[in-house]
Amino acid sequence: MAQDKSINYVEFPGNDFDALERFYSQTFGWTFTDYGPEYRAFTDKSLEGGFYQSDKRSSTDNGAALITFYATDLEGTRDLVVANKGRISTDIFSFPGGRRFHFLDPHGNELAVWSDQ
Repeated sequence: MAQDKSINYVEFPGNDFDALERFYSQTFGWTFTDYGPEYRAFTDKSLEGGFYQSDKRSSTDNGAALITFYATDLEGTRDLVVANKGRISTDIFSFPGGRRFHFLDPHGNELAVWSDQ
């Protein structure tokens, strides 16, 4: 059940839904529902969302919000991103409260992973 006034759903651009599904299911354990050539939805442990057909990219360079995962094993998660065809755009760095890295998914959308470990 959705919580009142909380983020409930997020959508990303994409144009190769099969590649995105492989990446996110193998890297983060997401499950997917195919709604045809224009849309593919996903379910995460705590969030739902989808990919819509587009050649655009979500990036902080063009003003997009940065979606950030949490991981207890930051290096292991970085290795999974790379093994599953993601690209590291900013390697692990420290910031007040933890460490993080930024990556590009197979479509080129920018996301990040952080850890307090």
